[in-house]
Amino acid sequence: MDNRIRKTAYSIRDAVRTQLWPIPTVGVVAAVAFGILVPHLDSLIDVGLPRWLDALVFGGDAGAARTVLEAVSGSLITVTSLTFSLTVVTLQLASSQFSPRLLRTFTRDLFVQVTLAIFLATFTYSLTVLRSVRSGDESTAAFVPRVAVTVSFLLALASVFALVFFLSHLTRQIRVETMLENVHGGATETVKANLIRRDATQNAHPILTPPADAVRFVAWKSGFLLRIDDGRLVAVASSMDVFIRIDRSPGSFVVEQTPIARVWRRGAGFPSLDDNKMLDAALRAALHFGPERTAAQDVGYGLRQLVDVAVKALSPGINDPTTASHALGHIAALLSEFAQYRLGDVSTIDADGGVRVGYARPTFADYLELAITQPRHYGGSDPFVVASLLRVLLDLACTVPSEYFGVILSQLQRLQSTADTRDFDSAERTQQAELASEIADAIAARRKIESQ
Repeated sequence: MDNRIRKTAYSIRDAVRTQLWPIPTVGVVAAVAFGILVPHLDSLIDVGLPRWLDALVFGGDAGAARTVLEAVSGSLITVTSLTFSLTVVTLQLASSQFSPRLLRTFTRDLFVQVTLAIFLATFTYSLTVLRSVRSGDESTAAFVPRVAVTVSFLLALASVFALVFFLSHLTRQIRVETMLENVHGGATETVKANLIRRDATQNAHPILTPPADAVRFVAWKSGFLLRIDDGRLVAVASSMDVFIRIDRSPGSFVVEQTPIARVWRRGAGFPSLDDNKMLDAALRAALHFGPERTAAQDVGYGLRQLVDVAVKALSPGINDPTTASHALGHIAALLSEFAQYRLGDVSTIDADGGVRVGYARPTFADYLELAITQPRHYGGSDPFVVASLLRVLLDLACTVPSEYFGVILSQLQRLQSTADTRDFDSAERTQQAELASEIADAIAARRKIESQ
């Protein structure tokens, strides 16, 4: 149950974090509220300010107050436009130079969202306070919200510092090393939120195997499977005394009218027409689709982003094997982290402890295939890239559980077969042979230790 709550909380947090508008919207709403409240308080406390504070707050007349507020609001909307422009340019650069799937990494950047919130809040607050400034005439008394104008001035100063820090942050964010680090960090968060460690106290539940006569349910729309409401499925399966198997994992693209789930019951009397309708409605409510992959429950999404960066760097138009090598380093570290968790198909239980719902999930072999195949194909002619791929396998041979040694050796054999068809000189082939020998020796040494 704790794992379900953690997954749900992470999904909600990811959905909010990847949107640019929530935090700036909160800032604008708060600015409007304070823009109304502070002038009201101003009218109550203006005459009672201590002398030292009275000397610090704004001391001009209504005309000067309007000038200050207009200057702050006018300049801040310009700065906000500049900030948006710089953000869009950064997104375009990341998309064209590295991978279009890195855009979500930028939109979930809390620093960018807070900076925009400060700018928009300062602009909105100044405009709201401007409404309360009145010049004295025959019908109304003059009112200058001195504290409110002073707050607007302080917000303008905060915006200046925010702009400086934003530019510094942006120059760091567009570096490929920072992008790789952010993707790696995000993928680690997703793994921790959705998977259970191998050494955890929870026992692994038996994997559900559907019988041949299980009823198949098809997808009602096309798109990426983003999120699965595990609690809803378990509740429905338990109440109807059925077993459900979801055959597609988050991150998969599902085509409308293709099979996505199987349902069966041990014993007779299933399915009926009403049962089918109820289950179809439950699946529609529990399976969430969208036009793009997200990191909420898609464990392999971060790995896909890292592989995209490596492949993009190996394209003829960019030709940057160093970036590819750096990406492969992060890939090796991420795969080592994956191996510390329970991978492959999983099942969940109901309140009585019975297994009710099963889910298809990628295995370590699937993740390793994703990590190695495309870089091997596009970088197989570059000795530097081939050496980096061999080091990925060497790192994994030293860190992952022994049950994965077979898939590592299989990838090593395929990589050697690719390298054998390429034109390398003797020194390059010697280096590759030495690295391959280190991989085999590392696996042999660990097997020997575990057998003792």
